[in-house]
Amino acid sequence: MKSPLPVRNGVGATRLHLPESGWDTVLDYVMHRFGHVDPDGLLRRFDDGEVVGIDGSPIRRETPLREHEFLWYYREAPHEEPIPFTESIVHQDEHLLAVDKPHFLPTTPGGRFVQESALVRLRNRLGIDHLIPMHRLDRATAGILLFSTNPATRGLYQTLFERREIRKEYECVSALDAPAAGADQLRAAHGFPLAYRNRMTKVKGQLRAIIEAGEPNAESWIDVLGTGVSAGSHAGAAVGHFRLKPHSGKTHQLRVHMAALGLGILNDAFYPRLWDKAPDDYARPLQLLARGIEFRDPVTGAEVRFDSRLQLSERPADAPRA
Repeated sequence: MKSPLPVRNGVGATRLHLPESGWDTVLDYVMHRFGHVDPDGLLRRFDDGEVVGIDGSPIRRETPLREHEFLWYYREAPHEEPIPFTESIVHQDEHLLAVDKPHFLPTTPGGRFVQESALVRLRNRLGIDHLIPMHRLDRATAGILLFSTNPATRGLYQTLFERREIRKEYECVSALDAPAAGADQLRAAHGFPLAYRNRMTKVKGQLRAIIEAGEPNAESWIDVLGTGVSAGSHAGAAVGHFRLKPHSGKTHQLRVHMAALGLGILNDAFYPRLWDKAPDDYARPLQLLARGIEFRDPVTGAEVRFDSRLQLSERPADAPRA
């Protein structure tokens, strides 16, 4: 369903499905859903004609609920703290954009982040209103992120993701219990390289994924790149540097699998235990990086690979640059 509103300041209009009954007016329902966030701002939007129906006509305070099935509006955050890291462009052509997303930057608008999201930043920076992410990275995860720059070929690339014909590679750094453990000892202890499988679900509204009994639906290939001493804020701590290749795409999959092996990723606020909510600590980013992505380009037929130029700050001090 096409939006009746154009992209504004890099932000596309949000669509909201309206119930058939339960409230007298559209405004009553919207205030019920979102009035606790910014009631004065909601009233202003209705009065300024910024809430519209499918034909683009304004929905007013007195508009009956049953008059519209959907409404559109621009998502705004009352206040956004700038995220002090910048995404960098790795590749751009008439079909694709590959960027290095920094830690802490969300892929798309949501919650308290609208302008401070990779999608909105890049739309404003490049002037491409129809830019769309082909996949997502957690806000805490850094690395390669692909966007479609051409609506005419977008479906070809989306099909690659649907058929799991995209190959992704990640790196992470985890704390080690045994300071003297070398890579060979770690391989022997865990059987690396290995394929870790389990069954995971993610319930909307819950912060962490749930591990369940039953047929596995998540699989990750994991190996050791090296061990040593952290070169970052955990200086002096024994750490392991790992390569990971997800064969499925469950939310938080790599974080859950490393924690299940007793090798929770450094600075992970969710696994193996949930930290108390606190402001972002920019000095301690999650040590998970989307290192590279490769596939056969459906337009050119060529094998392509995009690699991140970022490095994990806590990797062993003597680790070579990837």
